[in-house]
Amino acid sequence: MLQLIADGLVVGSVIALGAVGLTLTYSILRFANFGQGEFMTWGAYLAVSALAFVLAVTGGGVMEPMGPFSFGWQLIAAMILAAVLTAALALAVDWLLFRRLRRGNAITLVIASFGAALALRNLVQFLYGTLPEYYTREIQIAIRLVPRDILGGLRVTPDQMLVIGLTIGLMVALQLLLTRTTLGRAMRATAMNPALARVAGVDTDAVVRATWVIGAALAAVAGVFAGIVGQIRPMLGFDLLLPLFAAAILGGIGSVRGAVAGGYIVGLLNPFTLLAAAAALVGGAFLSGREEFARTQRALIMSGDAAGVTAGQMQALAASLDDIGGGTQGKAAAVLLQMADAGVKG
Repeated sequence: MLQLIADGLVVGSVIALGAVGLTLTYSILRFANFGQGEFMTWGAYLAVSALAFVLAVTGGGVMEPMGPFSFGWQLIAAMILAAVLTAALALAVDWLLFRRLRRGNAITLVIASFGAALALRNLVQFLYGTLPEYYTREIQIAIRLVPRDILGGLRVTPDQMLVIGLTIGLMVALQLLLTRTTLGRAMRATAMNPALARVAGVDTDAVVRATWVIGAALAAVAGVFAGIVGQIRPMLGFDLLLPLFAAAILGGIGSVRGAVAGGYIVGLLNPFTLLAAAAALVGGAFLSGREEFARTQRALIMSGDAAGVTAGQMQALAASLDDIGGGTQGKAAAVLLQMADAGVKG
């Protein structure tokens, strides 16, 4: 139980960061951006290139782990650089595509975001290939925080704890930005009423640019976090797109704090859902196995009767096939060998 909760918090941290950018885009730009997941993918892959660049500049060539973590300070620098590059990519996509369509209806922008997501996904596959990438090959040993006899125990790696901690820190910083700074007040005013904010002297174009920068940078960090605790794949953002929308909708479209809460709720529900699905699958396979054994048992009994096998041999065979859990195949094979020694032919 505790392990599932910890795993859910790690997944929820990645989802929450991506969902915040999605809800900012919806509340200020007034459309659902289906390319948000691709910004996560691009952030993760740009961090791979940035890491290689940082290692080449520093002359080390090899990243030495930093303390208990599986990576060094070079990956932190690469993540910051990847966030800047991903923000620049988002601004370029807005300038080339969305800026021209912004005065139209929201449906046009949504369809355009579909096309942008498809183009970005194929471009990253073309540039980086389809094989998984990793930031480091270091093996981490999970730290046991709770004994196994207490709710199944709890083991987490330092990388996972860092992901959760940094996510909470970033969310606190974003909340302070939105509530305590001039830019944050301008963003909230634009989200409430763009026309009135423009009349009041708010530079709505600057707010739009800031929205893209913040959303894309958070998506890039989320992609790097996903790569730290897992692997980097071209379909990373696409696979997380549905959880992103679920988190944004669950927390209330347009609410940053709601998106964070929705991300953690979706993340916490994910391992429990997988556990229930696995239990159903194993249960179905168990029942299917019993049915298959029953059919085999009946067929062998019929063939044994036709071949004149003794009743004791068939009883032993039936008992072995009926025992699902105790080396059934070995028991059945032993009985069949006895039948073969007795001269029975199938």
